[in-house]
Amino acid sequence: MLSGTPTVSGQDSTYSGSPAATSALDSAIARAKARLLDLQHEEGYWVFELEPDCTIPSEYILMMHHMDEIDAGLQTKIAYYLRSQQNTDGSYPLYRGGAGDLSCTVKAYYALKLAGDSIQAAHMVQAREWILARGGAAKANVFTRILLAMFEQLPWRAVPLIPVEIMLLPRWFPFHLDKISYWSRTVMVPLSILCTYRVKARNPHKIGIAELFVTPPDQERNYFSHVKTPLGKAILALDRIGQLLEPLMPGYVRRKATAKARDWFMERLNGYDGLGAIFTAIVNSYEAMDYLGVPPENEQRKTARAAIDRLLVVKDEWAYCQPCVSPVWDTGLAALALQEVDRRERDPRTRQALASALRWLAAKQLKDEPGDWQVQRPNLPGGGWAFQFGNSYYPDVDDTAVAAYALEQAGNSDFADNVERAGIWIAGMQSRNGGYGAFDADNTHRYLNQVPFADHGALIDPPTADVSGRCIMLLGKLLNRHPEYRPVIDRCIAYLRNEQEADGCWFGRWGTNYIYGTWSVLTGLEAAGVSRNDPGIRKAVAWLKCGQGADGSWSEDNDSYQNAEISREIQPGTAFHTAIALLALLSAGEADCPEVAAGVHYLLKHQQDDGFWKDDSFNAPGFPAVFYLKYHGYDKYFPLWALARYRSERRRQAGGAWI
Repeated sequence: MLSGTPTVSGQDSTYSGSPAATSALDSAIARAKARLLDLQHEEGYWVFELEPDCTIPSEYILMMHHMDEIDAGLQTKIAYYLRSQQNTDGSYPLYRGGAGDLSCTVKAYYALKLAGDSIQAAHMVQAREWILARGGAAKANVFTRILLAMFEQLPWRAVPLIPVEIMLLPRWFPFHLDKISYWSRTVMVPLSILCTYRVKARNPHKIGIAELFVTPPDQERNYFSHVKTPLGKAILALDRIGQLLEPLMPGYVRRKATAKARDWFMERLNGYDGLGAIFTAIVNSYEAMDYLGVPPENEQRKTARAAIDRLLVVKDEWAYCQPCVSPVWDTGLAALALQEVDRRERDPRTRQALASALRWLAAKQLKDEPGDWQVQRPNLPGGGWAFQFGNSYYPDVDDTAVAAYALEQAGNSDFADNVERAGIWIAGMQSRNGGYGAFDADNTHRYLNQVPFADHGALIDPPTADVSGRCIMLLGKLLNRHPEYRPVIDRCIAYLRNEQEADGCWFGRWGTNYIYGTWSVLTGLEAAGVSRNDPGIRKAVAWLKCGQGADGSWSEDNDSYQNAEISREIQPGTAFHTAIALLALLSAGEADCPEVAAGVHYLLKHQQDDGFWKDDSFNAPGFPAVFYLKYHGYDKYFPLWALARYRSERRRQAGGAWI
C-alpha cells in the first residue's frame, strides 16, 4: 500500500544501458557474488544471523536465573547488547527504530536488573518511568505475565488457565492441539506442565520488580482488560470458571495428562536443534524436564540445554540469542541468486559452490519422517524441507518451494526424485480455500485467536498470500511435466485474486510487508503462466511504481502491520526492499521501465566496499505487531539476485547481446 510521486529522471536517478553502465553492473554483480561465495560453509550451506527484538535475549538471562545456571561473562555481554538497543525515551522497541513495546521493555528491565544493573542507573530509571506511564507490568502480554508468575512477581490468577489436561481433549472439542499452529503446539505443551504445577523459578538472588507495578500485583484486578470482543469475554468467563474448578480435577486424570504431555514433547525433542527448533519451545521443554525430575546428567536434558546455546551469537563485547536459525532458507535463496548470476557467466567457482549447496539441500529433504502435518494429510507422502538444520516434525511449504525450485533449475537428474516429491507434497498441502499456510493445511480455526492465551493473535497458521505465491512458483515450474498441477494452481490463483488489496498489493505475513507479499505473488503468477497484461498484475505494478522514492529506492516500515496507512508513507530506502520490488517488477515484464532503471541505479550507488549492502532495519515479522526479526542475509543475496535478473532480462530483450 505504498504510494507517492517519485522522481525517476535525470542522471542521478536512472540507470542507462551504455557500455560504462553495463560494466558497472557487471562489476557490482561480480563483487557481490565473490563476497557471497566467501561466506559459504564448507559443507555447502549459507546461514546468516537471525536477529530478534530484545525479548529473546532478555528471556535467555531470565532462563539462566530460572534454572540457577548463570554464566556471568555471557550475561554481561547480553546486558551490553540490551542496553545498546534501548530507545531514547527509555523503552525497548520490537524492531530497530520502532516505538517502545511494554512487554519487551518489562523483560529487558528485569533481565538487566538480574544482570546487576542498579535501578538508580539512568537507563533503568527511564525504562521504569516509561513502563509505569503505560500502566505498569500488569499490562504486559500473557507470555510476559506467565514468566513473571514463575518468578513470583504476580499471582497465577494473572495468567490464563493452561491446564495440562488439554492433552486429553478429543479432536472434536473446540480447542485441540491439532487445531493450532506448530509453533503454538511446541510452546504450549511443555508450558502447560509449567503452568499447571505453578513451577517457581529458582531465582537464586531473589531479585524482583515490584517497582514496575502501579497497583500491587496481589491487588490488581484488571489483568485481562485487553479482552474486548464478545467471544473473547465469553471465553474468558469460561477460563475463570475453569480456574475455580481446577482444584477438583481428579489426580489420576492430571497424572495421565502430564504423562501424555511429557511423552509428546520428549518424542519431538529434535536433538541438538531442540523442540520445534525455536527458542521458546526449547526453553519450555528444558524447564519442564527439570520440573519432572529428569536429572542434569540425562543425555536428552543436556542436549536440550546445548540446543539453547547453539542459538547464541557471541562477539567480543556483546551477545544475543536468536529465536532459531535459517540455513535452509538462506541456502535456497542464495542458490537462486547465484543461479541467476550464472545464467550468463558459467563461472567454475560459482558452479562448484552451487553444486555443493544443492547437494546439501537435497540431503536435508524430509521424506518418510513422522510429522504433525500428517494429521491433516495422513496419506500424503513426505517431501518437504524445514527452515532450520533439523526440524523433522515440522517441514514448511515455503522453504520447500524455494529449495525444490533451486534443485529443478539445476537441471540435474540426481535431484529428480527430490523435486518430484516436493511437488507432490506441496500440491497435497493446499488448503480448502486454495491457499497455503506455512506448516499445516486448513489450520484456520480463527476463533482460537480469541482465547486469553492468544493475545499475540497468532495461535493458528492460516493460508497467506506470500506463501501461496511461492507454492505456485514451484508448481508452475513443474507444469510442463505435470499437467495435473493445473487445477491446484488455478485454485491458488483464485485465492490470490481474492487476497489482493484494493490498491493492488498483497499482504506479506513472513516478510515486511506489502512489498514482500507483492513480490512473492508476482513471482508465483509469472511461473504459473498468468499473462503480464492481467488486470491484477497491472494494478500491482502501478502500486509498486507509485511507492518508489525519489532516489530510486523502495522501503516499508514494520508499523504497516499495525496501521496499513503507514505503508503509504515513503521511507528512507533499503537495499532489501528495493531488490524485491525490482524482482517483482521484472517478473511482471517491466525490465525496460524507468522505475526499474532507477532502482538498479540505487543498488549500484549504495553497494558497500565489501561487495554487499547494509540495511539496519528489521525486515520480517515473527508474529505481526508482536515479534520482529532481522534476516542478516536479506541485504546480501536479494540485491545480487535483483541485479543479476535485471542483467538477464536486458540481455534477453537485446537478443543475447549487451546493450
